[in-house]
Amino acid sequence: MTRFTLRRRVEFADTDMAGIVHFTAYFRYLEAAEHALLRSLGLSLFDAGGAARLDWPRVSASFDYRAPLRFDDEFDVRLRMQRLGQSSVTYRGEIVREGVVVAVGRATVVCCRVGKGGTLRAVRIPARVRALLAGTGAKAVRKAAPTTRRSRRRAGSG
Repeated sequence: MTRFTLRRRVEFADTDMAGIVHFTAYFRYLEAAEHALLRSLGLSLFDAGGAARLDWPRVSASFDYRAPLRFDDEFDVRLRMQRLGQSSVTYRGEIVREGVVVAVGRATVVCCRVGKGGTLRAVRIPARVRALLAGTGAKAVRKAAPTTRRSRRRAGSG
């Protein structure tokens, strides 16, 4: 799967007095699509780590707006994983109404172990979770192997 799509409708609570979606609602739409994607893979935010609980706090989030959504509009949230790091995932989301992209957002989440007192510590994404996420078309980031004189010669001899 290279893209996950979640169908939504603008609810009254998401709008301002003019009936236009408030900018903060787009972040909730993106997060809802992320949660739906995880559920579709058989994962949950609260059991993905096995016995020790994991959390996925956002460390970066942004949106660019192109056109407004209004009360009762139907739209799709098209979610794609751009990057699958050792301990983080970067999502790209498009908000699409009637085939037109009205907003584009990005969010980076970090896999953290929840410790005593609710402290968070970044950890590697568990192998089972990584395998499921890798099947979504995300570009996995791998650490480059150290370069040796022998490997440089081989690479240049192609």
